[in-house]
Amino acid sequence: QSDSNVDDEICEYNEETQNWGECPVEPNISFKDAMKSRAYWLVGLLALQSCSGFILSRNEMLLQDHPVIIYFLTMLVGAGGNAGNQASVRVIRGLALGTLNPQTQSQFLSRELRMAISLSLILSLAGFLRATLFQTPFPETMAVTLALSLIVFSSICLGAVLPLLLQKLGVDPAHSSTTIQVVMDILGVILTVFVSTAVLDSPWGKLLVKGLSNWGL
Repeated sequence: QSDSNVDDEICEYNEETQNWGECPVEPNISFKDAMKSRAYWLVGLLALQSCSGFILSRNEMLLQDHPVIIYFLTMLVGAGGNAGNQASVRVIRGLALGTLNPQTQSQFLSRELRMAISLSLILSLAGFLRATLFQTPFPETMAVTLALSLIVFSSICLGAVLPLLLQKLGVDPAHSSTTIQVVMDILGVILTVFVSTAVLDSPWGKLLVKGLSNWGL
């Protein structure tokens, strides 16, 4: 009980020094320094996230011709962020517990690569079923399915690598959980636009969709 009281006092505002004390969770970092570090990172990510709007504005004609894509954009980007964050959290936990180290790193990354392939297939199938249930036109359904597969695969791979990269750069790996969300917001929009353009507007994409339609898919 006495240890708990001490911890509570340490985290409270000290009126004599007019400063926040250190917190037991981060014993070597004051409240002010922790706030600065997190604020700088979040402001930077906020600025970076504006790239998504710029990419969409540059592809306005695509969205006007195929407005259905907009309805699935939240699902696509959200799936990427969720899958990437899930992988990132596993890496951060492994680093914190010491189970992820130079000796086990290659084994872990190999496992995450297999996981990325498996989950991208599962989620793309779920996305296909959802688009079909909402009676989405077949060409747009194929675009959404392919985009979702690429987004989930890339997000898991990035989510597994990003904490390790930040650690090598001397940055707290915990920042990767927020960073992956923003990165996948941007990359998700890029992949959606790229796949939609390739499938819906390119000659070979239209030929592919026509062939799949003839096969009864």
